Amino acid sequence: MKLQTRYNYVNLVTTVIVLLITGLVYYQAISWILTWQKDKDLKDEEQEIFQYVSLNHQLPQTFETNDQQISFAAAAPGSVRREFINTVYFKKWDQGEGRHRRHHGKGGEYEPGRGLVTSVGVGDQYYKVLIVESEVETEDLIRLIFTITIGVILFLLLVLLLINRLVLRRLWRPFYGIMGELRSFNIADNREVTKVDTSTDEFRELNVVVTNMAQKAKHDYKDLKAFTENASHELLTPIAVINSKLDTLIQTGNLNEKQSGLLNDLYSAVSRLNRLNQSLLLLVKIENRLLHEQKPINLKELVEETITQLEEIFNDKSLTVSCSLEEKQITGSRYLAEILVSNLVNNAVRHNYRGGEIVITLTAGSLVVKNTGEDWPLDAERIFTRFHKSSGSEGSGLGLTISKQICNNFGFSLDYSFRDAYHTFTIGFDGVATPD
Repeated sequence: MKLQTRYNYVNLVTTVIVLLITGLVYYQAISWILTWQKDKDLKDEEQEIFQYVSLNHQLPQTFETNDQQISFAAAAPGSVRREFINTVYFKKWDQGEGRHRRHHGKGGEYEPGRGLVTSVGVGDQYYKVLIVESEVETEDLIRLIFTITIGVILFLLLVLLLINRLVLRRLWRPFYGIMGELRSFNIADNREVTKVDTSTDEFRELNVVVTNMAQKAKHDYKDLKAFTENASHELLTPIAVINSKLDTLIQTGNLNEKQSGLLNDLYSAVSRLNRLNQSLLLLVKIENRLLHEQKPINLKELVEETITQLEEIFNDKSLTVSCSLEEKQITGSRYLAEILVSNLVNNAVRHNYRGGEIVITLTAGSLVVKNTGEDWPLDAERIFTRFHKSSGSEGSGLGLTISKQICNNFGFSLDYSFRDAYHTFTIGFDGVATPD
C-alpha cells in the first residue's frame, strides 16, 4: 500500500470515528438541553397552578391544548412523589382531520410526551397533578438537527477526501520525481541525477542526499572501471611474454616427461589467464558502450552457424541437439550477438552430462536454450554475477555476466529457470522473457 493511500485511509477512518463520537455527544447534548427546557416549562406551569390555588383556594379549570394537558385526581396526603416522567400525550384530531389519517385511537393519536407529577392541597383535600406536554416538536427538532449534522459530516468527509487527493498529490510530487530519477539511474551513464525543485525541507534534503550518493557511486565506479581497464591492458604484455618464452623453451627440446608436464600446466594457466583478461576487457567495452556497431542481424542464421561450429563438440560428448528456429531480425553489434549465442550454447554444453540433451527454440519474442544437467536448480540471483561458477566448472565465471550485459546493451532480458529437469535460459526480445 502506498504511503499516500495509507495516510488517506488512516486519516479518513480517524475522522469518521471522531465525527461519529462527536455527533453522538452532540445529539445527547441537544436532547438533554431540549429536555431541560421542557422540564423548565413544566415547572413554570406547576408554579402557575400553585399561585392560582393560593389566591383562589380552588383548583384551576382543566383545559387541554394541542401541546399541553393538565389533570387533577384526588389522592391520599403524602402519597404523591414529585417527579418528571416520559409518558404519552393523547392528541385529539381537529374536525375533518381524522378522515385523512389512519386511526391510532378514537378521535386522535398518542404521541410521546414529557410529564411532571406533583401534588397540591386545596383546603383539606389533597390532589395529584399531572402536567403533560407533547414532545413531537422537540423530537422533530432533534431529528432535524441530527440530519443537518450528518449532512455536515458527510460534506466534511467529502471535502477532506478531495483536499487530501489534490493537496497530497501535489505535496508528494517532488518525492515521486526523486523516485523517477532513482528508477532511471544508471551508474554507467554520464547523465547526472536531476535536482528536483521543491520548497519542502525534507524532500530538499532527500534530493541532496540522493544527488550526492549518485555522484559518489559514479565516481567510485569510474575509478574501479579505470583500474580494471588499465589492469587488463597491462596484463596483455606479460601474458604475451610468458607465451613467447614458453614457445622458445619448448623449441629448445631435450625436455623430460616431468618438464613437459610442467610446461603443459603453465600453458593451461596462461591460456586461462588470457581468457579471463579478454573477458574483463570485453566487459569494460560493453559497460561503456564502446561497441557502437548497429546493423541488421539474422538471428536464425547466427544460431545455425554456432551449432555447425560446435557440432564436433556435440558428437564428442554424445549430446542430442534439437532446434526449432523461426526467422528473427535484430539490430546491433554482430560481434556481441555472436558472443551472446556462443556463450549460452557453450554453457549448455559445459554443464551437461554425456548423452544429455540441448533444446534451442527461436521465436519472434524469445530465444530459449535448455539443457539437461544437474538435478537441482542453480542460484538464480547469483549466476549472472561476476566470477560465480560451480565447483566443477573450468570457465572464468564471466560468461553469463557478459551475456547479461550484452542483453542489457541490446535492450533484451535474460532470465534463468529450472523446470522438468531442464536448465533454461530465456532471452526476451521485448525486454520481458516469454515463458518457454
